[in-house]
Amino acid sequence: MPSPRDQGRRPDQAAPAEPPAEPSAGLALEEEPVSLADLRRYDAPVFLLFWALAGVVFLQFFTRYVLNDSLGWTEEIARYLLIAVTFVGAIIGVRKREHVAVELIYRWLPARAGNNVRLVIDGLSSVFFFFLAVICARLALKTRQEMVSIDVPKSVVYWLVCASFVAMGCFALSWFWRRLTGRVGTAESSPAAID
Repeated sequence: MPSPRDQGRRPDQAAPAEPPAEPSAGLALEEEPVSLADLRRYDAPVFLLFWALAGVVFLQFFTRYVLNDSLGWTEEIARYLLIAVTFVGAIIGVRKREHVAVELIYRWLPARAGNNVRLVIDGLSSVFFFFLAVICARLALKTRQEMVSIDVPKSVVYWLVCASFVAMGCFALSWFWRRLTGRVGTAESSPAAID
């Protein structure tokens, strides 16, 4: 016996598709609200570099595909701006303690032992960043080449990376000092506590 929904339909016609099921209650499809409350004045350079990169890439696209005559310097400058955005942006990650890390070890430890492991990690991180800053400075001092498309020494890029590592080392050292003096407890503090 045909259902009331199928009455009036020829046997060779397919029934209309069922409407999609509602998402389950456990699946959240809404976006998290974006908060810029944790940004500081020293985060501004990365945003300026990012928008300069976006402008150069747009100029490269526009001149290549719209004007059909690309500017030669845009590719090289975009490459160096991308390097700058990467390392200057990494400063924000260290300041906010949002770099990728393996937290499995100290999460299962007692609170005091976990705090000691974090203390060692903060100390080693600061030493590592300062070591990389020294390597970048040595590389910048040895670099005598200039950029191909504009008359600027390539060492400028290395000095920017060196300064970024120094800033990352200072923030990591600040976290180390705060944990050593007990101003950061066993629970992770907010990024605003370091400012």
